[in-house]
Amino acid sequence: MKKTIIYLMLTMALGLVITGCSNDKSSTIEAKLPAKEMADQMVKEVEQPMLMELQPDQVKEFYNIDPEMLDEYSIRIPMMNVKTNEIAILKVKNAEDIPDVESAVKQRAENVKKQFETYLPDQYENAKNYKLITKGNYVLLVISEEADALVKVYNSLFDQK
Repeated sequence: MKKTIIYLMLTMALGLVITGCSNDKSSTIEAKLPAKEMADQMVKEVEQPMLMELQPDQVKEFYNIDPEMLDEYSIRIPMMNVKTNEIAILKVKNAEDIPDVESAVKQRAENVKKQFETYLPDQYENAKNYKLITKGNYVLLVISEEADALVKVYNSLFDQK
């Protein structure tokens, strides 16, 4: 009888330890603002060249991401093809899709690098230093001379629960 109680208590303790140490980031990190307002705030606080918002059909074309995978997003690319600056905030519906979205975003960054490799050396350097950050179900891509400042603003727009 004593062995059964000890095993039962050990099983319960192990279950509590496993549950307490789980790393479910998607439920603990939430943005204070929708993606579009986050991007607005970022460009308001850190000056960027003229950027235009991608439309749903362009998301598939430029990022190879089905907009149906996303809860919300804001993707801003340069209006003129002489800058690499880009901001993409993507809130993924299902956490299982995050690796696919990250992969597509990395491919987009590689495409921008290739595009400027022999075109404008300063913009190529800019594109090489892109930032890719995942917070919960959010994926951020920043290509900018001011990437660190943009990431700092982005990080300030989240509540940690």
